[in-house]
Amino acid sequence: MRTTKCIISHALAAAFIFLLSSCSKDEYNTPHPDKGVIAVNINHPQGAEEDDYTVEVDGKPLDEGDNASNPLTPGEHTVLVYNTPEGFTVTDGIAYVERVDGTRALTDLIDPLPETLYSGTKTVTVVADDTLHLDLSVAQRTRDLRLELTVTEGDPERITAITGTLSGVAGAYDLRNETLYGEAVSTAPAFTRSGDKVSADLRLLGIMGDVQTLDILLTFSNGDTQSIESDLTEVLAGFNDSTEPFTLTGNLRTPVEGGFSGNIDGWQQADGGNTDAH
Repeated sequence: MRTTKCIISHALAAAFIFLLSSCSKDEYNTPHPDKGVIAVNINHPQGAEEDDYTVEVDGKPLDEGDNASNPLTPGEHTVLVYNTPEGFTVTDGIAYVERVDGTRALTDLIDPLPETLYSGTKTVTVVADDTLHLDLSVAQRTRDLRLELTVTEGDPERITAITGTLSGVAGAYDLRNETLYGEAVSTAPAFTRSGDKVSADLRLLGIMGDVQTLDILLTFSNGDTQSIESDLTEVLAGFNDSTEPFTLTGNLRTPVEGGFSGNIDGWQQADGGNTDAH
């Protein structure tokens, strides 16, 4: 009888272990128990339009409109989200401001007023048999700059055309490392005149290099032209420290008959700095 009981006990134990094993297989949380998934929710800055965003995981873009990754091995993974606004192209994690034709520059000029760039990145840890729900905020990567000059000497009505070039600005942004990228470039802001005011709006990734210089070319009603150069290095020194709109005002002294050749002075940041470039 002891032998019989022992055999029955072993049989019951084996059946119990089998049942436990069967139950454990039914308790997986996902169809991929050895891997995990990242589901990304993008938080937009207040007031920003909800543009179409690209989502990358470990440098590989997800399918358009898909904010959930394929199953990933457990461990650390890097998520990047960004928009591709008009005036930008993105290649291998670098957002480049598009070039425009320029006849006055020795090198290509970048678009002076692209749309606003946003991006965000985060490294997360993926757990097997689980979905990580990630709320990822995007930050503004461009800043509006308005240049506003008042003609304080000479007749502003004599000015029929104004062109200009601003050098020492950034032309690309590294989205993965969240820093400016490449060498300093130049852009050609579109100046307009209204009465004694001469102004231009720009949208920049930031400034780069040791010097920022504004060169403008004035064309007068009698056909004469005058080139004026102004050093903006000091007044733009803190430009990269914020994304709030930035307005610079100054005095434009134009040539008068028998007078000097003209210059720009009195540069200063306008109070409030709340001008919005369009």
